[in-house]
Amino acid sequence: MSGEARATRVAVLDYEMSNLRSAAKALERLGADVRIARAPDEAEGADAIVLPGDGHFGEAMRRLRASGLDRLVVDAADAGTPVLGICIGLQVLFEASEEAPGVAGLGLLAGEVRRVRTVRKLPHIGWARTRWVAGSPFAPAGAEGIYYYLHTYACEPRGPAEVLAETDLGVAVCAAAGAGAITGLQFHPEKSSAGGLALLERWLAHVGAGVAA
Repeated sequence: MSGEARATRVAVLDYEMSNLRSAAKALERLGADVRIARAPDEAEGADAIVLPGDGHFGEAMRRLRASGLDRLVVDAADAGTPVLGICIGLQVLFEASEEAPGVAGLGLLAGEVRRVRTVRKLPHIGWARTRWVAGSPFAPAGAEGIYYYLHTYACEPRGPAEVLAETDLGVAVCAAAGAGAITGLQFHPEKSSAGGLALLERWLAHVGAGVAA
């Protein structure tokens, strides 16, 4: 029997408003077995789920519900399958957003998404230094990285959801959040050069360790 470990199977969800291709290509470059899932059955057997996204919170939730992918994410999280949300993919993991009053999010992370309270220009577009919480399995050496952002809103976790990283926009802004096997990134690791790829590699290693256990 071969001792070679198999590639981690990652389902990247396609609900037609996301940075899907760049996220999938980054994961493939790191050795993941990536499949694009447009319906729940297309993610069957995945070791982890990636929910990418760009755009409006309300429209993201509408499309997720129309495709049944909302239920897939919730069921995967309930089963302990690692879930990674990117940008809007992070925000919809929360309960609600000021961007779309009355629209419920997936509710996997406690808290809400609010417009960033800053005197700086919004949307926040570009590279920003990001400080990771000590002990996070995804933190780089020195617990600091520089990543690419594109957003106007940011999540405000409420226990047991945790802030995993912050960036400074004149005020401290949550850059990453999580609870258990659920992790979300406000920035785009797939657009963040070597630092972003290294982060995705650490996440894949974390997923792989759980699969092997």
